[in-house]
Amino acid sequence: IKNIQILVIALSSPLIVGIYDENGELLEQISSEEKSDVSLVKIMDEILNGGKFNLQKIIYANGPGSFMGVKVAYVVLKTISIVKECEFYAVSGFELNGGAPIRANKNLSFVDTPEGIKLQKAQAGEFGLPQNLAVLNLNLDTLPNYVIQAV
Repeated sequence: IKNIQILVIALSSPLIVGIYDENGELLEQISSEEKSDVSLVKIMDEILNGGKFNLQKIIYANGPGSFMGVKVAYVVLKTISIVKECEFYAVSGFELNGGAPIRANKNLSFVDTPEGIKLQKAQAGEFGLPQNLAVLNLNLDTLPNYVIQAV
């Protein structure tokens, strides 16, 4: 059984889950175009019940992005972290797409500006997993970062 860490990006489609070894090196990437509330539970079930892995740490992108994706990821992953007694951290979505805009809706994106995060018309960037988790600024405040109020 291998000790692992996971990184979950549920801010847009596709949902991306990275499986990392105990040194933070990327081992495997899993993607799903299904809605996050369905796909994340399926993926986590496979990881946790496959008998190959011992989950040590969970990291998730806590926003900005899809309100539903952020909510589902937080509830599912926080619950797993409590049950499995593993570390739980958040990371900004901007760290996972090179600081590019993040889609908010059909017309607007969240843009990280010197004055803070703004909603603007901008082409959203693509998310990607880092090869090593050491490059991330992990945050113990894991609550979703909606930027604007959830509706």
